[in-house]
Amino acid sequence: MRGAWQWPAFAGFTLLDGVLLSRLPFYDRGTGSFVGGLLLAGFANLIAIAVLAPLAGLRLRRRRRDLPRIVAADYAGTALLGAISGLLLIGGLLHRPAINAQRADVAAAAAATHQYVASQERAYAGRLDGMDVLRVEDDLYRSCVPGSDPDRWLCLFVNTSQRPAGVTRDGDQTPNAEYRIHGGFR
Repeated sequence: MRGAWQWPAFAGFTLLDGVLLSRLPFYDRGTGSFVGGLLLAGFANLIAIAVLAPLAGLRLRRRRRDLPRIVAADYAGTALLGAISGLLLIGGLLHRPAINAQRADVAAAAAATHQYVASQERAYAGRLDGMDVLRVEDDLYRSCVPGSDPDRWLCLFVNTSQRPAGVTRDGDQTPNAEYRIHGGFR
């Protein structure tokens, strides 16, 4: 039983990696789901076991000739699974400041929209809870507040690179959801 850790480790590390990818992602803006992270982790871990573990097991057998090939591959696969989890953790921790900056920008865009509505468009004040903020570029967001007509929203471009955030009204009243469908923004 000394060499039978690869598949129990696969199950445990795949669950851990799914949590890491959803809670502490190393990519994008940190909006992943647990199921998506679990699928990605399962695929990466299967590749490690199916492709890399036998190769690493051969290398391990060069150092330790007393190990049977299957045991060496099992040890190597378990080590690779642990290494993948470690890399995901390090990558997530290194990317954390970028995610926090993104969240701060979205909060600044929402606050600027709230201020604009409170001072210049009071008719939309009761609908601020339906606000939708979309990242257009780095430090540029399109924030929309629904109006009484579902096809006519108050939309603003918010520049978060300046303090306080700069607000410019968008003449197009189409909600962000339709811009995503038609490819208006990334």
